[in-house]
Formats: sequence, C-alpha cells, structure tokens
Amino acid sequence: MDFISGEIIGIDKPLGWTSFDAVKRVRGAIQRRLNVKKFKVGHAGTLDPLATGVLIICTGRSTRDIERLQNGTKEYIATIRLGATTPSFDLETEIDAEYPYEHITEEMIQEILPNFEGNIMQVPPVYSAVKIDGKRAYKYARKGAEVELKAKPLVIDEIKMLPSILPELKLKIVCSKGTYIRALTRDIGKALNSGAHLTALCRTRVGNIRIEDCMSVDEAVEKIANCEISYPEDFKLTIDD
Repeated sequence: MDFISGEIIGIDKPLGWTSFDAVKRVRGAIQRRLNVKKFKVGHAGTLDPLATGVLIICTGRSTRDIERLQNGTKEYIATIRLGATTPSFDLETEIDAEYPYEHITEEMIQEILPNFEGNIMQVPPVYSAVKIDGKRAYKYARKGAEVELKAKPLVIDEIKMLPSILPELKLKIVCSKGTYIRALTRDIGKALNSGAHLTALCRTRVGNIRIEDCMSVDEAVEKIANCEISYPEDFKLTIDD
C-alpha cells in the first residue's frame, strides 16, 4: 500500500463511533506502520455516531480528493418509528411527543413518498453541525436555545419503501450531499399527519464505494499492519507531504 501517494479506504463505521474515532484509529495504524509521529488522514463525509456504514478514509495525497468524494451520491437504509418525535429527530434525545399512527397505511406512505423526490428544499435539524454565527447549531440546541435554520436545496434521486411492519417504516434513500435523513424523517411524519423519528441509519453507498466493499475498522488496522509498503519515486522530496 502506498499511503503517501494516497490510499482510499472504505470503512464500515460501527454504531456509536464518531467519524473522527475511525479516522484516528486508521491514522494511528499507519503512523505505527510507517514509524512516523504525524501523517495526513481525513474522511469524505461525516456519519453521526448513531449511524453506521460507508465512511471513506483518505491518506496522504488522496486527501486532496476529499471534496470530490464527498460530492458523490449517497445511498441509505433508514429505519423510522412512526407516531413519536424527539427533539433531535433520532435516538440521541428522548421522545417529546406522541401522535396517532393507526390511520397510516402502506398506500398512504406510497402516495406521499414521491413528494420528496427530485429537487427539494429541506430545513436542517437544530441538532446538526450547521453553523449559526460561527457556532454549531447543536450547541445551541443542547442548551435549550431556540434557533432558526434556513431551508437548503438538495436532490433526492430515489426514495423507496422497503418491507415494513408499521409503525416501523424502512426506506431506501438515494440522495445528494447535504441531505439530512433525520430531517426527511421529520417531514415524512408531518406528511402522514403524525410524527416520526429515526431509529437506525446505515449508509450503504458513497459514489461507487458500496458497503460490501468496505472493511471493519479492525480489519483495516490488521491490513495496514501486515501490508507491503510502497513509496512514491519522489518520496525523499515529499516526506513531509
């Protein structure tokens, strides 16, 4: 592996880990393998700790490709609980309200889902990393402060209902960068005259990198520890790159 010229590593991020946790673990393995104290490693597209799935990690000069990789189409499998909401729209916070859901049928869901396809405007969750006056929105939210976020344009290429037993709803979603699946969950609940929150989320694809092609963090660390190292021809000139 040529970590300096750059490797693009697909990781299946585990539940409860931040994206930085995964990057830190991979960076540490590379630093030990190269016997260096510092090394450039980054990720293309953050996943919340409560989400799992494809996290692209770039090393060395491949970190220059992060923006391009982040712009790749994303695919998710979302598990949604109808009939209840939380302030964060997922399991980070406790249920704050309950709503009727017995009136919701599969036919109703199939009828409203096309409204969320194509070019849409979406208001991000207050529990998000969106900046307000230089400060992350979630920092205001966790202090109970009221904040108003502006709707942003995004593209949802496909939203499809998977086999579900209501009030649990499973969806496959193919979308652009910047889509908040938690916010989509909120809007779907409202469209069904109920409430909803996200209970599980797996990112199954980023661009052409699929979850089937990804390694666990432990598998990546083991591969790094045992791989054959190669270096670019100009290695001596760019050792600090």
